[in-house]
Amino acid sequence: MSSEAIVTIWDKSKAWFTLARPQFLSVGVLPFILGFIMARHDEGFFHWALFGWGVLSVILIMLSTYWAGECFDYQEDRISGEIGRSRFAGGTGVIQSGFVSRRDSFIGSVVALCLAGIVGLIIWVGYGTGPLTIPLGLIGMIGGFLYSTPPVRWVSTGIGEIWIGLCYGFLPVLTGYYLPTGRFDYLTFFVPIPIAASIFNVILANEFPDYVSDLSAGKQNFLVRFGRVRGAQIYAAASLIMWLGVVVSVFVGVPATILAYSLPSSLAALFVSIRMLQGKWENRRELEVLCGLSIFVNLGTSLAYILAIYWS
Repeated sequence: MSSEAIVTIWDKSKAWFTLARPQFLSVGVLPFILGFIMARHDEGFFHWALFGWGVLSVILIMLSTYWAGECFDYQEDRISGEIGRSRFAGGTGVIQSGFVSRRDSFIGSVVALCLAGIVGLIIWVGYGTGPLTIPLGLIGMIGGFLYSTPPVRWVSTGIGEIWIGLCYGFLPVLTGYYLPTGRFDYLTFFVPIPIAASIFNVILANEFPDYVSDLSAGKQNFLVRFGRVRGAQIYAAASLIMWLGVVVSVFVGVPATILAYSLPSSLAALFVSIRMLQGKWENRRELEVLCGLSIFVNLGTSLAYILAIYWS
């Protein structure tokens, strides 16, 4: 094999790795882990094999979501790249660079989605999980794949961000608890509220750097519909919901240590909210920091619940 061919294979491999956005896979995996930790707390055991298959399905659904987004958000991502690329928005730039085509990205998305379906069947048939196993998986598959894929394209309906809150907040926690137990607990409906609110804010914050490009491309997402000033107010309101959700969860059974574990993420959410309300989203450099802190808030909230429940 020639050195040129080796370089091409290496570049292609790096391109697909970049398209996978491994640094962002944790936003879906951590809430799923939380669901399993809650099940372990209630049932007294941790089903490692089932957990492994479940994590794989979550990752495959996220890969399908990311790759479909790279394909169908091509135009606005191209404009965003010309304006000034952000580490948290505007896509990866891999397709625009020519290393992977839009067609291949879409094919990869469909393959990942089909593999997720196969893994779901393995979980259901192989481990005898409850009858809601497949419906829960389908919600995640539909929510993720159709987020950017036409004609549905949730991202341009004004409710795509709410779908993300559902699919990255409630759904992984509920599924992680349901698979090993075959049931739901009332806590599984309270605990995801702060996580859903924080991931909603991640998406909303990431729409600020892409506002001009999304507007130019006619992408009618949440921020384009409401505008950046009101978007900053909505961000602050979602942060308040996140904090209230943490407090309420203590009164319904989550160990009070969650208040201490979630303090860093709560303070970060307060800081970002204040800066957003002050209009600091106009400063692209500071906006990059605020987007990064939004992800920290989301991951920190999930991790706080994991630690509080695991050590209780």
